[in-house]
Amino acid sequence: MGHQHHQHGMAGRLTSLSHTYFFAIGLNLAFVAAEAAVALSYDSLSLLSHAGHKLLDVLSLAVSLVAFRLAQTRASRRFTYGFRKTSVLISLLNAAVLAAAVCVIIAESVEKLGSPAEVNGAAISWTAGAGIVVSGISAMLLMRHQKGDINTRGAFLHMATDALVSLGVVVSGIVISLTGWYFIDPVISLAVAAVILVNTLRLLVESFCMCVDGVPSGIDYDQVRGLIASAPGVKVVEQLHIWPVSIFDTALTAHVLLAPGIRGAEVLPELHRRLKEAGVAYVTVECMETEKCTTIK
Repeated sequence: MGHQHHQHGMAGRLTSLSHTYFFAIGLNLAFVAAEAAVALSYDSLSLLSHAGHKLLDVLSLAVSLVAFRLAQTRASRRFTYGFRKTSVLISLLNAAVLAAAVCVIIAESVEKLGSPAEVNGAAISWTAGAGIVVSGISAMLLMRHQKGDINTRGAFLHMATDALVSLGVVVSGIVISLTGWYFIDPVISLAVAAVILVNTLRLLVESFCMCVDGVPSGIDYDQVRGLIASAPGVKVVEQLHIWPVSIFDTALTAHVLLAPGIRGAEVLPELHRRLKEAGVAYVTVECMETEKCTTIK
């Protein structure tokens, strides 16, 4: 019943967020194409780096939407969790591709530091200014859905941060227009690339850890153990395993030794309540009583 309730909850979330995500993806993707075209036309590495940063936003939104879809896949005899884990593989692939792209941008920026090309400061400022508007609209749309959804909250923060990065590019364009210091363009490009690289490496490490069934970053192993151990009637917690089913869902198995005279049926409801509140979607606890073992899944 808990699993069915979770599935219905995910279906409702998908319905309410699909239009917002599709609109934000389309808006940002169109801007990425326009900004990349302007960057190539005016030979601006800062704009090209910023377009790469916006592409990271688009991919993050797309992964979230795909993960919502994959969360609806039905279990089968061979794939007992459906295809939920593929959302982690998609995230890992995106991070690897972005890391390679950022390395190319950094190499080109370093090369142009020695002989900076003339760029149009006004074009840089106006294009990046449009990026502030795009990021602002996307952030406002996502802000309405972020409560109770850590993934959407992360997307909202991503868009809000990107608006600040766009502001930095606007300032660089103004400085170039006023001073003619063209070396500012590759410098800003390196700064933006550094921001992208930090976020990409973080995503790469987290995605890899999830692929090898590491404890998800949003779950504190010791805290979860403490929640189980402090439940009335529990003496010892053993064989505690926590792993991601998808980028949203977490599973847990554990063996607990109960105090004398305590039955599993008395303890399990409280354990399930605590673990659900801690963000664990799939819970399997085996209670070892004095006379028998009770397994509830």
